[in-house]
Amino acid sequence: MFSVVFLLALLAFFVTGSPVEFRNSIITLPMTRRLAFSNVTDLLRHDEARLAAFGEYSTRDRRDADKSHPAVPLSQADLGDAMVGYTVRVAIGYPPVNYELIVDSASAITWIGSGAPYVSFTGVDTHVPVAVNYGYGAFQGTMWQDTIAFTERLTIPRMYIGVASAVQGVAADGVLGIGPILSSPGALPNSQMIPTVIDRLFQQNTIGRPVVSIFFKPTVVNEDNNGELCFGGTNPSRYIGSIRYTDITTTHPSSLYWGINLWITYANIEILAYSPGMVDSGCTFLYLSIDAYERYRAATGGTLNPANGLLQISLQQYNQLHDLEFHTGTILLSFVPNAQIWPRSLNNKIQGGDNDIFLIVKSLPTAASAEYAFVSGYVFLQRVYTVFDSDRRRVGFAQSVFIDASTN
Repeated sequence: MFSVVFLLALLAFFVTGSPVEFRNSIITLPMTRRLAFSNVTDLLRHDEARLAAFGEYSTRDRRDADKSHPAVPLSQADLGDAMVGYTVRVAIGYPPVNYELIVDSASAITWIGSGAPYVSFTGVDTHVPVAVNYGYGAFQGTMWQDTIAFTERLTIPRMYIGVASAVQGVAADGVLGIGPILSSPGALPNSQMIPTVIDRLFQQNTIGRPVVSIFFKPTVVNEDNNGELCFGGTNPSRYIGSIRYTDITTTHPSSLYWGINLWITYANIEILAYSPGMVDSGCTFLYLSIDAYERYRAATGGTLNPANGLLQISLQQYNQLHDLEFHTGTILLSFVPNAQIWPRSLNNKIQGGDNDIFLIVKSLPTAASAEYAFVSGYVFLQRVYTVFDSDRRRVGFAQSVFIDASTN
C-alpha cells in the first residue's frame, strides 16, 4: 500500500513536468538555464572564487579533506546569488518534495537544503559528515539515504544525498554533482567513496553505461528550458557527426575532474600549447592561462574594458575575427567569431552598450593559472556537445548543432 501511495505522489509531481525520453537504456532530462546576477562584478567574483577553490585543492586530494568542515569558513564563502548555469528538477523523499538543483560537473556530491527544507519519512541519516567548498559558496551537513526521483520511471532508492545544516552562496535548492567520483570530498564507512547519481543508475541497471552527456543551446534570455542531460549515452539529434573521445589527463589536479589536455590555435597562431585543464559547467567564461590570454588578446586586438573586466573589440575587429580552434587528440572544435563574444542582447547585464562587443575569453587568476592551463566554462559547453564517461575515464566531444549559431 505504501509503494502505491508513493507512486501516486510521484505521478502527481511529474504530471505537469517536461517530457523525459527513454530509449535503449538512455534517458534524457530537460534542464533550465538560469541567468542570475545583478552586475558583471558579481559574476566575475563568482567565477574567480570558484577557480581559486580549484587552486586551493591542488596540493591535496579532496578525498583526504576534513569531512566535518568546509575548506573555507562559511562566513567567507558567500558571494551572493550570482550564477550562469543550469538546473534540473528532482523529487526527493516521501512525500516527494520538489528541488531545483544546479548541475555541477566539477563535484560528485548531490545535496539539498539551500532552499526548500528536507522533510521525509523515508530518509535514513548515515551520520557521515560532508562538506563542499565551491569557492563562491559552501555547504556542510551529513549524508542521508533516500529516494531521488527524476520522473516516475527514473528513481534511485537509497541514494546518498547530502542534507545541509549550513549553506552560503548557492542560488538554488542544492547541487546535482555529475563530476568524477574522485571529485567527491566525502567518504562512506569502510573508506568507500560516495557513489554518484551516474554510478547508482548504472549499478541498478537503469542505464547501460555510466555516462552522462550535456547539451546547452545558446540563448539570450534570462531563463530558458534549453538544456538537456542524457544519462547512459548520447542524443544524436543534438550534435553533428560522431563523438570523439580523449582520455582524462594524468596531470594533477586536473585529473581529479573532467580534465583533459588541449592545444588552442587562432589564425595559425598557437594560443596555448598542449596543456592540462578542465571542463567545468560551474564557470561562465572560457579561462586561459595568463600567457595564453595575452596571446589571444594581442591576436584579436581586444582592449580591456575597465567597467566590466572583459576584452572589448570594435565592429570592424569583429568582422576580422578568425575561428578559435581547440585540438585534443584527433578532435578539432572550431569556434566561429559569434561563439567568441558575449550575447549583445545581454550587454545591459555587464555594463555595456547595446552595440558593444565583448569577448568571452578571460585570464585565469594567478593561483589557478599555476595549476590549470584552461578552464572551459558555460560559453564553451553551449557550443560543444560533451560526454562524460566515468567508466573509461574519458571525455567525448562533437560539434553541437548550434556550433555556428549567430545567437550572440
